[in-house]
Amino acid sequence: MKAEPAMARGRGAADPLIEVGDLTKVYGEGATAVHALRGVSLSIGPGEFVAIMGPSGSGKSTFMHLLGCLDRPSSGSYRLAGVEVSRLSRDQLADIRSRQIGFVFQSFNLLARTAALENVELPMLYAGVDRGERMRRARALLENVGLGDRVDHRPSELSGGQQQRVAIARALANGAPLLMADEPTGNLDSASSIEILTLFRRLNRYPRSSGFTCWTCRTIRPAGTLRASSRAQTARRPTGATVSSVSSVTTETAWTAGRYRGAGLII
Repeated sequence: MKAEPAMARGRGAADPLIEVGDLTKVYGEGATAVHALRGVSLSIGPGEFVAIMGPSGSGKSTFMHLLGCLDRPSSGSYRLAGVEVSRLSRDQLADIRSRQIGFVFQSFNLLARTAALENVELPMLYAGVDRGERMRRARALLENVGLGDRVDHRPSELSGGQQQRVAIARALANGAPLLMADEPTGNLDSASSIEILTLFRRLNRYPRSSGFTCWTCRTIRPAGTLRASSRAQTARRPTGATVSSVSSVTTETAWTAGRYRGAGLII
């Protein structure tokens, strides 16, 4: 009988969607070991919009890979929707990625010879959704991201911002309660970047029966300073200290987590 690491039943709306406790990730052994993550603890609730920010090489993508069930931690606990996922099998993790997490990447990762509609349909094809429902849902998603008149266009016929919109629609295709984006504006110009971040905020506010959590990673220069609303909080570093300004960030895993409910992100 196949194990089903699905969303825990009977959970309250206020229960965390993501619970991380003392998470670590070490690559290699001995003198050459690289401690990418050191004892990270974080709790994120349904419907939150969260950004992890820090300089390149500070562990943001590693952390997202662990939360996205693309890798396993070296130690620590990770509960997704009440289910401990840090020690699940590869098949169980694949099932979670398919049904509970939508991914958006910096490089879009669209099929070059396939129209926008078919690109958005792809996750539903793997999930066994019938063709009629796939097409209906894909068209609705493309309409929702402002590409209702581009459903038959291939990636080469779309701008960078439009391609990322297709990628976002694809990430939402299976109705996952968690959307994860790794440097989603890294390949875009300033105007397109603002459009994509605005779209993320709009989707985060969009009413959904199960709640919707948006997670994004962004690289910022060491000289930059984080400015956010009073709702901002910071992830606990291994030393117990917090980071509110990245001008002092010099060590591994010294990134800042700002969490917002409809407030947006200001850098």
